[in-house]
Amino acid sequence: MTRQTVSRQTDSQSKDATHRPVRFLPAGTGPVYRGPADRIRFLITGDETGGDFFLAEVIVSPGGGTRPHVHSREEEPFRVLQGTLTVRVGGETVTASPGDVVYLPRGVVHCFQNAGTTDAKFLLLVTPAGLEKFFEEGFLAASDDSEARPDFDEAMRARLFAAAQSHGIELTAALS
Repeated sequence: MTRQTVSRQTDSQSKDATHRPVRFLPAGTGPVYRGPADRIRFLITGDETGGDFFLAEVIVSPGGGTRPHVHSREEEPFRVLQGTLTVRVGGETVTASPGDVVYLPRGVVHCFQNAGTTDAKFLLLVTPAGLEKFFEEGFLAASDDSEARPDFDEAMRARLFAAAQSHGIELTAALS
């Protein structure tokens, strides 16, 4: 089954530009992108929400994670679905387990790591939308979840750094 758009309108709704159709995405579908340490499945993009938000499922391999960075444009709350993540936000460090929610505000240095032995999975909500363009440019498109992650070689490093720069993400040396 593929992504479906269902348009419903009640008498109390007008057909104006703010009305958006209902979205249905069956489990295990949606575009997948692979980075050196994780993979991301797009669930709802900014194109589908008028730029309001982007929703994705992220799977972080054991030992994977992000380097410290700052978003100048987006807020990032996420909910851990499986595994655990060590999340550093500013001067705080938390261990997030299934059911936990972590909020990463814009303008604050943060990173996360999977120090466990199994994949960690979380549901990521980004507002406003736009961060999906970073993943499209910085990561590699994958046909499914089973593809191997790309090596973090010079070509991948250059790709990620260029995408970060063009999407308002500052890669930092450390948390401050």
